[in-house]
Amino acid sequence: MVLRISELKLHPDHTKAELEREIRKAVHLPEGALEYEILRQSIDARKKPELFYVYTVDVTVKHPEKWIKKIRNKKVSLVEKKEYHFPCRGNSGDSCGAYPPVIVGSGPAGLFCALMLARCGMKPIVLERGEPVDQRVETVRHFWETGALNPESNVQFGEGGAGTFSDGKLNTTIKDPEGKIRFVLKEFVKAGASDSILYHHKPHIGTDVLVEVVRTIRNEIIARGGEFRFGSCLTGIGTDMVLCQDDRTSQDEEADISAGKNCAARYHLEINGQKDVLLTNHLVLALGHSARDTFQMLYDMGLPMQAKSFAVGFRMEHSQQMINDAMYGKECTCDMGAAPYKVTYKCGNGRGVYSFCMCPGGYVVNASSEKGMTAVNGMSYSGRDSANANSAIVVTVCPEDYRANHPLSGIEFQRTLERAAYECGNGKIPLQRFEDFCNHKVTDHLGSVKPQCKGQFAFADLNTILPDELNLSLIHI
Repeated sequence: MVLRISELKLHPDHTKAELEREIRKAVHLPEGALEYEILRQSIDARKKPELFYVYTVDVTVKHPEKWIKKIRNKKVSLVEKKEYHFPCRGNSGDSCGAYPPVIVGSGPAGLFCALMLARCGMKPIVLERGEPVDQRVETVRHFWETGALNPESNVQFGEGGAGTFSDGKLNTTIKDPEGKIRFVLKEFVKAGASDSILYHHKPHIGTDVLVEVVRTIRNEIIARGGEFRFGSCLTGIGTDMVLCQDDRTSQDEEADISAGKNCAARYHLEINGQKDVLLTNHLVLALGHSARDTFQMLYDMGLPMQAKSFAVGFRMEHSQQMINDAMYGKECTCDMGAAPYKVTYKCGNGRGVYSFCMCPGGYVVNASSEKGMTAVNGMSYSGRDSANANSAIVVTVCPEDYRANHPLSGIEFQRTLERAAYECGNGKIPLQRFEDFCNHKVTDHLGSVKPQCKGQFAFADLNTILPDELNLSLIHI
C-alpha cells in the first residue's frame, strides 16, 4: 500500500526540491529520506497566463494504513499499488508444442509478444517482410530523397512497424486496473526511452529514439534464444492436426485424431511463395493495418472478416508557435515544450470530423507502401523541434460510403484514394493551402507556413482525391 497524492499543483519552473517539499507537506512527512514515484504530470492552462503542472504522486512510507489516519487531506488516499506480472509458466516441454512459436510482424504487438515468450523460454521465431531497423532507416531515407519505393521495406513495413517512423505517442484513454500499460512503458524505458514517458500526460518517444528502443528489444529476444527472419513475407498457411506423443497408444493415428485425443494444430507456413518453409504449433498474426496482401490471403483461406467504419482525410500543418500561443498564452515565459491539440466536430450531415495522430513540432512524411499510390503520416523526433505542428484531420466513412459488397471493400476504397493522391501529386506529397482547397484552386505559392516534409512535395488540388461530400465536411469544420 502507498499514499497517493492527487492534484498537487506547482508552477512550471519549479525545482525538484520544491516538488519534494510539497510532497512532504501533503502527507506530513518530516525531513529525511523520501521515496516517491510520479505517476502523472499534466498541464493546467485554464487561467492563462498563470500555468501549473498538476501531479499525481505515490509516496512509500512504513505502515501507510496508520499514516493515513494522521492526514486530513482529501487529496491523499491509501491505494494498493499493482505491478503487472506476465503469466509465464515457462516451457513445460508439452509435446503438443513441438515447434517454436512463430510471430508474423515485428511492430509493437509482434515485438512485445516475442519478448514475453522469449522470457518464458519459448524461443520464438519472428517473421518480418521488411528490413532490420538500421537498414530500414537508410531505405526510407533513400525513398524520401528519390521517390524510389521498396514495397517490402518502407515507412509501413520493417522492424518496429509503422510506429518507428512516427511520433511514438503512447497516450491512451483506456483504463488500466492491472498495470499492463505501465508495464509496457517501463519496458520502453529499459530499452532506452526517456523515463518521462512514465508520467507525462501525453507521453511520446520520438522516431530517433525509437530506432534504438526497437534494436534493444530485438537484441534481448535473440539473446534469449529467439530468432528474427527479415525479408520473410508470409504468403500462405496450411494446417493439419497431430497427436501429442504421450497419447499415442493406438496404432491407428488417424483414428485417434478423429476421436479428438489431445490433438494440436500444426501450421505449414509458406514464406515468399515457398511452401512448407516453417512448421509451428502456435502462430501469432501481428500484421498491422497495411499488410493488405496478407489480409487477402487470409480471406481466401476462409477466415471470417467483415467491413467496418474508419476515417480518411489529410494532414494539416500549422505554425507550432501559433499552437503554443493558443494553448499556453502569448505571455507564457516558461519552456512548456511543443503544445499538442485535439479537435472534434460533428457536421450537419452527421459525419464526425476530428484530429488524429497530432504531431507537435513534427513532419509530414510520405508513408506509401504500394507502388503508384501515395499515403502520408506524421512523425516527430524526441525534441519535437520542427517549426510546424501537424495533425491528420479526418472524416468518418462507413461501409455504405464505399458500397461494401465484400469484407475487404474498405481496402479497395483506400487504394482508390491513394492512387488519386499519387496522380494528384505526380508521385510526390500533394500539397495545398487551405484557402485554395476551399476554392478548388491549385496552390501556386506558399504562405507564412512553410512545409516541413520528409519526402518531396508538389502543389496540387486535393479536391480530386476524396469524394465531394467528404471534402465539404472537411471545409465546414
